Amino acid sequence: MSLLELKNVYKIYGQLHALDNVSMKVEKGEWVSIMGPSGSGKSTMMNIIGCMDKPSQGEVLLDGEDISKKDAKSLTTIRRDKIGLIFQQFHLVNYLTAVENVMLAQYYHSLPDEKEAMEALERVGLADRAKHLPSQLSGGEQQRVCVARALINHPEIILADEPTGNLDEANEKIVVDLFHKLHNEGTTLIVVTHDPEVAQVAQRMVVLRSGKLSKEVVNEHFTGEISYAD
Repeated sequence: MSLLELKNVYKIYGQLHALDNVSMKVEKGEWVSIMGPSGSGKSTMMNIIGCMDKPSQGEVLLDGEDISKKDAKSLTTIRRDKIGLIFQQFHLVNYLTAVENVMLAQYYHSLPDEKEAMEALERVGLADRAKHLPSQLSGGEQQRVCVARALINHPEIILADEPTGNLDEANEKIVVDLFHKLHNEGTTLIVVTHDPEVAQVAQRMVVLRSGKLSKEVVNEHFTGEISYAD
């Protein structure tokens, strides 16, 4: 059984089909990228997978359970327990330190535990920056705090929306290398991106156009490492 499956999913706003009969599967431990031009449906798909919205039609199965008909409260619980979210805009609280920002995610799940939060920061190479405020961190470091925050509740899926969109090439490589490490540890990754170099690092790339699944490309030379054209 797939960890995640979309079956004939539509998202309709009036006459607009933001998603138009989309079906796809994601296996446990797989690294999938979702790519497409602006308006292709990437953000809509992320919102549905991330339990922030519901489809107009179709089924969304997570661990075999159809979450497409759940109410808002149930979706919040599923998102809290099973999905780690990483955004292009870091959404860090500016008056909290790095470790406090990570602990904030625990607050909504269980009891904050500084030791666990420090361990999460250590996984992303930021244990020595734990007491720094976001304003004292580089963009790449802030994004790694976001990754630590997404990991703290041991989610089944890490869902990242344009996670390298605000980063320079050096920090982009650091974050992608971190995804590679997480994948090697068995983490399921879904990365929404407009950057073909980031998209092509994944095991499989799903391309959306005008709300439809245009194509799927399997990376036959998958290494999990990013390379840049000269």
